[in-house]
Amino acid sequence: MFPPLPLQDTPCSDYTEIITLPAHQEERHREQIRKHRTVRRQPSIMPPFPPCCGLIIVASRQPVPLQGIWVDVQVKGFVADVSATLKYKNKEEKAVEAVFVFPMDEDSAVYSFEATIEGKKIVADLQEKKEAHKTYDEAISRGEQAFLLEEDESSADIFSCSVGNLPPGQEAEVTLKYVRELPVEADGAVRFVLPAILNPRYTPKDHDVSITATRPQVPIGEIPYTLSLNAHFQSTYGIAKIESKCNITPLEYTDSDKTSAKVSLAEGHKFDRDVELLAYYMDVNKPSVIVEAGLGATDAAQESGPTPSGSIMAESMAMLNFYPSFPAGQEQSNCGEFIFLVDRSGSMECSMNSEPNAPQRIHSARETLVLLLKSLPLGCYFNIYGFGSHFEAFFPESVEYTQQTMEEAVKKVNEMDASFGGTEILQPLKKIYQTAGRAEHPRQLFVFTDGEVGNTKQVIDEVQKNAQKHRCFTFGIGEGASTSLIKGMARVGSGVFEFITGKDRMQPKALRTLKCSLQPTVKDVSLTWTLPSGVEATVLSKVPTAIFQGQRSIVYAQLKGKVENEADGQVCLQYKFKDEMIKNDLRFPLKVQNAGRPTIHRLASKALISELEQGTESQSEEVKKKILETSLQSGVVSSLTAYVAVNKDTKTRVEGPPVRRDVPAPAFMMMGSAFHGGHRMMACCAAPMAKPMKRMTKDGENGALRSNATASPRALSFGGPPVTLNFPIEEIDVGAPPLAVLETPALVRLISLQNADGSWNLTPQISAVLGISETDIKTGNPDQNVEVSVWVTVLAVIWLHTTCVDQREEWELLEGKAVSWVRAKAGSSLGEFVRVGNELLKSSVDPKVFGL
Repeated sequence: MFPPLPLQDTPCSDYTEIITLPAHQEERHREQIRKHRTVRRQPSIMPPFPPCCGLIIVASRQPVPLQGIWVDVQVKGFVADVSATLKYKNKEEKAVEAVFVFPMDEDSAVYSFEATIEGKKIVADLQEKKEAHKTYDEAISRGEQAFLLEEDESSADIFSCSVGNLPPGQEAEVTLKYVRELPVEADGAVRFVLPAILNPRYTPKDHDVSITATRPQVPIGEIPYTLSLNAHFQSTYGIAKIESKCNITPLEYTDSDKTSAKVSLAEGHKFDRDVELLAYYMDVNKPSVIVEAGLGATDAAQESGPTPSGSIMAESMAMLNFYPSFPAGQEQSNCGEFIFLVDRSGSMECSMNSEPNAPQRIHSARETLVLLLKSLPLGCYFNIYGFGSHFEAFFPESVEYTQQTMEEAVKKVNEMDASFGGTEILQPLKKIYQTAGRAEHPRQLFVFTDGEVGNTKQVIDEVQKNAQKHRCFTFGIGEGASTSLIKGMARVGSGVFEFITGKDRMQPKALRTLKCSLQPTVKDVSLTWTLPSGVEATVLSKVPTAIFQGQRSIVYAQLKGKVENEADGQVCLQYKFKDEMIKNDLRFPLKVQNAGRPTIHRLASKALISELEQGTESQSEEVKKKILETSLQSGVVSSLTAYVAVNKDTKTRVEGPPVRRDVPAPAFMMMGSAFHGGHRMMACCAAPMAKPMKRMTKDGENGALRSNATASPRALSFGGPPVTLNFPIEEIDVGAPPLAVLETPALVRLISLQNADGSWNLTPQISAVLGISETDIKTGNPDQNVEVSVWVTVLAVIWLHTTCVDQREEWELLEGKAVSWVRAKAGSSLGEFVRVGNELLKSSVDPKVFGL
């Protein structure tokens, strides 16, 4: 989520780029600044006008006022309530305005913002955004201290915090609080993430410059600060364990029945990666209903005064957690048009994580695409698009899945690189949607991207406009992927999303998603309520239109009316699966005690706000009024509101405008480049730089960079007015040391050898994977009258069950094809094939695997 701590007094690099934009771009950027702030303040020495492609700017030598961050996380079941405190201190001789831009999951409902200065707590007011800006700017003009927290207009997962008029030597703390739903992973883990990385987002031509482009960055390996985080978990199901990719303290249970526990980040943790905590409960996949009393219905203490009648906070609120079930033994569809849209922008050269020799994002994407291609069913259609500043398709239109087309596609996939420049996803999406589909083959769109997109809302709108024609499944690759983009596309496209970060393998998540896409579309989804007389339910969030086996569906509903006794209610989620109507019932008590914090109300408010903001009528005055009303009533920030606080009792008023300080933050950085379509972009890669950077110039038309330690400032022209680059520092390492050559895993080699129909041929390569010579395979064939590929395929399936059982999710679909092919070819000899195969491979795979 959240503001990584700044580089303090020791800078990581002396490198700065000074940019001169073409006049029309410079004027557009100036207009953005005018709209955002009306008060003139002294600029920092960071370049005022970044290029429109999201250039990384490295912090120069200047003090940074943000000193530390402390986070407290309270997890109850599947909901997290987070409090984060940032401590500032001005070490300069002039008053400063500190501006920090940071990531936050788009589903987070920010409900509180306050400041503490000189021992005095100042609680911020939530105001209409223009009014909040006016309040803030007028306070700054009067020399008063002011604080502003707002969501960025371009994307709901970017926030900025401004601390204005902080006098020399003074300290201040700001605390923001938010709640969010927690997803459940495939292995049952409840996942909490505190985001650290916000990579610069590519801004397409003729779009406003992304705020992330102006934010200074520092290399991950040189961040000299730490983060403090304490997390408390509660679950009525009991807590089995808590895991993290970061170093954490041992799990400490705080009660005897193991329903409450706590962990902390180990001392000295550097906030150079997302903090992920995985909580494993004793029993997790159970339907449930949480009902929370309205604030106006009790005499409980309220945080913001009396709740007005008719407010979204006044009535009881229900959070419905469904785990839809389907009839057992349902076969997956062999129909479908599968389109894979793959990010090939320069930033896909970044590593998946900051570990030594970690694979590049594009490498993982290639490996995953091969696995997906091998797992597609015979009879379907498919195509693959690569996109960056431009896009290209493997085939002019989707082609039938055959051995020939699969081999051609695999060859092209293995040649894919990250050389397409910036991240422009809108044009290939439009091209795909303009291409006619096939009536008997529902379109399934898979999008793989690191999410560094500047026009998030336009992309989501395009998916939504075409939602009736397809289902959209999305993958956010690497830390810093936009949660707004990845979740938004999947949500409006009736699909599912996955994030692949740290050491996560992309392949099992991609295969789980492919299984969802092969599931027939669920139709006629509805909710039916059974409630006592005088009580009615109003659904605030959208009833799910996409329902998948094993996927949780959440619905928020307001319960209006008075409950006389200890009455119960019932709600039924029903839907048609093929020709069968399926019902999922939930019973729940209507009489509930007031909870100390109205968590469910805030989550419901956020769900309603998001629904309105992403709807087709989001720009209508009526919808804007509803968004503003819901936001102000609930205290949850929206795109139309912002929190603002003013210290009117400032002891010493600031004379003159404050100096602006943009707080630097960690980034995956390695200098890479892409010159396409008149844009220059610098990719961020997980390769910590050990030395300052050399200045670089373009070398040839392929966009490669060469070092030039003595070059003077030069103008580079890419089909438009020149962009002047001034590099004042002498030495830098261009790029990262080459990655070690990693041996291809045996599973990947086996998968690459499989045919489209599911079979394997006898080759030296398959022999090497199985560890049996070709001669022994031939002589060991128990039925020489059956083609040898049947025998090889039986051996391959047995090998999978013997050697790669922990990775079953990755090969389950292609195994299904193999078994179906073998059963059709082996006839009565299948049992003998399995018996002899087990002997040869010294295994004991159950014949039931082959349907025996």
